[in-house]
Amino acid sequence: MAERSTEARHRHSVGLHHIAPAEALSRLLEAQMAAVQAVHTALPALEAVAEAASAALRRGGKMAYAGAGSSGLMALADCLELPGTFGIPPDRTPMLFAGGAAALLHMTGDVEDDPALAAADFAAAGLAAGDVMLCLSASGRTPYALELARAAKAAGVTVAGFANVPGSDLLALADLPVLLDTGPEVVSGSTRMGAGTAQKVALNLVSVLVGIRLGHVHDGFMVNVVADNAKLKDRAARIVAALSGVDHAAALAALAVTGGAVKPAVLVAGGRSAAQADEDLKRSAGHLAPHLG
Repeated sequence: MAERSTEARHRHSVGLHHIAPAEALSRLLEAQMAAVQAVHTALPALEAVAEAASAALRRGGKMAYAGAGSSGLMALADCLELPGTFGIPPDRTPMLFAGGAAALLHMTGDVEDDPALAAADFAAAGLAAGDVMLCLSASGRTPYALELARAAKAAGVTVAGFANVPGSDLLALADLPVLLDTGPEVVSGSTRMGAGTAQKVALNLVSVLVGIRLGHVHDGFMVNVVADNAKLKDRAARIVAALSGVDHAAALAALAVTGGAVKPAVLVAGGRSAAQADEDLKRSAGHLAPHLG
């Protein structure tokens, strides 16, 4: 078993309780920046995870998120953004969080040690062979995460294991191991800090690359955005205008024809009928690029 580097002493921990507040903040920020830098070495692994996840979603499967405590919160934060940002239905990206919704208001540590809870959560998620699970544990040996990983592998689900300790159990179990070697925390063992920061950055990268691979990002625009408030409706119109070359009013008119869907609205604004736009997008698997000059 690898030593838990997240529990070791950080060089900036010494004297943290009595140094000037500005110096304390500077030390904490330096550690956060180092955590972000640790993601660099994981880029090839993150690419593999995004490819597997986008392939699963493309064929109608699921990309699940899983974790307990701070790692679970990082997973949840990314998971909740996918429907609005990329238009991916929530039932395609289930979240398995130790303790469920109740734990979001009052997190307790005991739920992450309960294998029966993990088994029940896995069964409720409805994952099947060909799906992908993004499973997070800073230490790489949280019982909840490990039980989920074992259940997923037994069901033929591809496990992408994210951990911050080299040689940890989750990395050994995972089909797609992602090591985010952030080392000791300035507040020893507080993995909501460096480890959590690296996890969230890594998940940001994976989910955006998934969006790109699915055709939901074009030239940096969220072309599959779900426009369910005034800000996003305005954004949708600006996206249509920018990609089609029409003015704002024409972009709004195109969106009205497509029921607010951005991708077909871009093509409608360019002269296609709504039916033709839908047909063209089906042929290109949802990618706009083949239809734009």
